Amino acid sequence: QLKLVESGGGLVHTGGSLRLSCVAFGFTLDYRTIGWFRQPPGKNREGVSCISFSDGTTYYADSVKGRFTISRDNANNTVYLQMNDLKPEDTAEYRCAVQNGFTAKAMCVMGLGDYWGRGTQVAVSS
Repeated sequence: QLKLVESGGGLVHTGGSLRLSCVAFGFTLDYRTIGWFRQPPGKNREGVSCISFSDGTTYYADSVKGRFTISRDNANNTVYLQMNDLKPEDTAEYRCAVQNGFTAKAMCVMGLGDYWGRGTQVAVSS
């Protein structure tokens, strides 16, 4: 069965850190683009960060540049999102997605995804 499973969400104070993980089961992430998206309560979904699994090219939304880092672990078929200096406006459900045939920037900006995980909740208290 093809699926993506996210983990690592939780409740932190402003300035805290979390590391999200997205593991793929049933297929390899090689040669695909993987992204993290978030949807705050009552708002539209936003492409946070995306990465090309083959060459490591990355894209970050302006709102997270300098605070979030996306990385990949080819051996474990996993993508991580390290989130530092978290702010209340980072509160959202975070989901990972996989897309074939598009760049990291295109995937994030256009909100593309062939497969989606179920999400993990991140809450940042002020």
